[in-house]
Amino acid sequence: MKNNHQPALNDLNIFVAVCKANGFRAAAKRLGLSPSYVSDTITRLEQQLGLPLFTRNTRTVRPTEAGTLLESRLAPLFAEAHAALHDLGGANQPVQGLLKLNVTGAVMVDILPNLIDRLLVKHPGVRVEIMVDDRLVDAIAEGCAAGIRYGEHLAPGMIAIPIGPRWQQLALAAAPGYLAGREHPTHPHDVMKHSCVRLRFTSGALTAWDFERAGEKITIDPPSHLVLGVDAAAAAISLAVRGHGLICTFRNWLDPYFTSGELVPVLPDWWQRFEGPRLYFPSRLTPAPLRALIDVIAEAHDAVAPVGDQ
Repeated sequence: MKNNHQPALNDLNIFVAVCKANGFRAAAKRLGLSPSYVSDTITRLEQQLGLPLFTRNTRTVRPTEAGTLLESRLAPLFAEAHAALHDLGGANQPVQGLLKLNVTGAVMVDILPNLIDRLLVKHPGVRVEIMVDDRLVDAIAEGCAAGIRYGEHLAPGMIAIPIGPRWQQLALAAAPGYLAGREHPTHPHDVMKHSCVRLRFTSGALTAWDFERAGEKITIDPPSHLVLGVDAAAAAISLAVRGHGLICTFRNWLDPYFTSGELVPVLPDWWQRFEGPRLYFPSRLTPAPLRALIDVIAEAHDAVAPVGDQ
């Protein structure tokens, strides 16, 4: 018969330990308890809940379906509690350890390097490894603490925070010398008449040239006079500066060239706005180096003057 008393937290912690150790004796050794005490605790817990949590034989101890479900809910909670206690005890200790990130190459030009610089200056004991990958991979499954992407669908249990400008734009540009003597585009379809410098993702797909104005959206696939991988974006911009055609890419990459006059805006009324990149990670068990990066991101955001379109 089911006992109306709620199980003790210590009993539930022992239950989780048995699940992780795949046995009473192994769990008892890890917890510093006697196997009989662990076995009695599980028996008491099963009586209180009114259902079996493990199937037992002479060789193995396996969670039942109910046990598996209970462990999947409890394990993250206990792990987070242990992490919180660990952090409290080490609140005044230097942040150390490896921070491994899986990121899209787009953030490596002028967004992420500044944040990593601030992180390492503030926490010199942190080591950073960055995997640049433009495929839509599961960063956590790849062994990374977090990922950075644009608009990627997040798995359940993930949270995401902006790491740079709240909004960015896809800008079209050309060198003044290229446009000299040529008909300037007045509509996105006019781009089809021009030579273009294109970028290609690691997956093999060309980056999209998307335009939008007053609710009208147009995607074009212009002729590719030159095609470079996205990891060579700087070279692609350099070739556009030298007059080899139109280029369509992140406005923040092109702004310095607009300022210098090496490139000029083309069809600025049609530049599409989109959400900036986000750092995503599991909502629990955030390692100390990642928490330090999150703090740096928050500090950088707070340091920005009134956000407007940031």
